[in-house]
Amino acid sequence: MTRTDGYLLDNGRAEAAERFDAFATLFDPTTFRHVQALGVGPGWRCWEVGAGGTSVVSWLAKRVGPTGRVLATDIDTSRVAPAGRPPVEVRVHDVGAEEPPGDGFDLVHARLVLVHVPDRERALRSMIGALRPGGRLLVEDADPALQPLLCPDEHGPEQQLANRLRHGFRHLLSQRGADLSYGRRLPRLLREAGLRRVEADAYFPVASPACAALESATVRHIRDELVSAGVASHDDIDRHLANVASGDMDLATAPMISAWGRKA
Repeated sequence: MTRTDGYLLDNGRAEAAERFDAFATLFDPTTFRHVQALGVGPGWRCWEVGAGGTSVVSWLAKRVGPTGRVLATDIDTSRVAPAGRPPVEVRVHDVGAEEPPGDGFDLVHARLVLVHVPDRERALRSMIGALRPGGRLLVEDADPALQPLLCPDEHGPEQQLANRLRHGFRHLLSQRGADLSYGRRLPRLLREAGLRRVEADAYFPVASPACAALESATVRHIRDELVSAGVASHDDIDRHLANVASGDMDLATAPMISAWGRKA
């Protein structure tokens, strides 16, 4: 998901591709497991909200086949555009500010999107409104406040520096309007919106090489913002990046909470 009005992690930077690859490695298995359990199959009409990259869109396209449809939307579609061939349609769309790009969808899915959308309530209403009766909604979002540390085992100066930078990153996200406690509220929000059979779970990766890849790309992406905010010096950041590259630290990401339900 890309925002042009203050979003900290836009798709236009070179590090975005590395971040999308890391997200795919970390979270695609969880997403695919949930979508498969929801029954997606040939002929389904799916809306992938804030698609970002191509991994989920391409997987959905294989599941729905030539008789189905996958609509992939984002504010910046540059990274998902290569997937734009039947049954996939790619369209520029802001879920938090525009009307739904269609209706009658069997599945609407958003991953790591709504936490960054200023008008999350409107976005969620839009997604639910686009479902057919009986259609499934799957929303997956991070909850950085639930586990705020990059290094849960803070046993030395390298881990302390890492957690200081992570704290600064979270502060920058908050300043840009991100809701760092959004993930935990998803089950209640889906029930209050009238969805039935609401369930949820969480995935919390620790000590994965993809966590290190994500951290390196993220810190390089926001290096100037961290320095400008007084969180760290360039020397601090260079030292942290070297520590990450060494492979000697156990790095974690924020828990990703997946919540799903059916429209009445």
